Amino acid sequence: MQPMLNIAVRAARNAGKIIARAFEQLDMVKAELKGSNDFVTNVDKEAEEAIIQTIKASFPDHSFIAEESGITAGDEKYQWIIDPLDGTTNFIKGIPHFAVSIALKVDGKLEQAVILDPIRGEMFTASKGAGAQLDGKRIRVSKARDLSGTLIGTGFPFKQKHQLEAYQNIFADLFPQVADMRRAGSAALDLAYVAAGRMEGFWEMGLKPWDTAAGQLIAIEAGAVVSDFEGGNNFDKSGNIVVATPKVLGSILKTIRPHLNDGLRSK
Repeated sequence: MQPMLNIAVRAARNAGKIIARAFEQLDMVKAELKGSNDFVTNVDKEAEEAIIQTIKASFPDHSFIAEESGITAGDEKYQWIIDPLDGTTNFIKGIPHFAVSIALKVDGKLEQAVILDPIRGEMFTASKGAGAQLDGKRIRVSKARDLSGTLIGTGFPFKQKHQLEAYQNIFADLFPQVADMRRAGSAALDLAYVAAGRMEGFWEMGLKPWDTAAGQLIAIEAGAVVSDFEGGNNFDKSGNIVVATPKVLGSILKTIRPHLNDGLRSK
């Protein structure tokens, strides 16, 4: 395992311990709204601090972009992208489906990624060019070549409710073509599940880089393709992302295309 990936795994485990302990005492968790329909807890903040301090112990000069604390200045060659608790609403409600997500960009390119499910104990990892693993064993995307019989993940536009009509129209056109769709509440785990072949694809609007950075690399290293809604590479800026096997991705994009509006197009 790459030394930097080793540190990311250690950081994820440290955060996972904090989250798992807190999940057993949810009545002690303090939650507050930080935006429209967007919750944060003391556990998010404690887990994020644990991640940053673990990484800083080995790489004190690196820079960070994290969901709760924002940008921490440092050597911009190395930027860690952190979501300490992806699926906070699930966590607050006692639904055991959430994850720690940590990625490292070197010179602006994703190089290392970790997604930890602290309840199931599943650790998804990837290093650029070295494939993706689940608990140390190689994973690959599904062999699906079209939408027939597929399971597709999605996320509702709960932070962009003005896009609800467009979302509903895309869903209505896509749903009849697949076996089923899932909205599980953690984009990080959705991408990891595509990488592991548990789902054939995933699409969502309005995500942030920390939601998807680690999942992007893990999915790509497992054989998936990542794009924005127009088939381009502007997903980090637009927040609109599709991740799927190559053949399935084309079918999803073909279904999305007629429903694109100015807010969903890349800028």
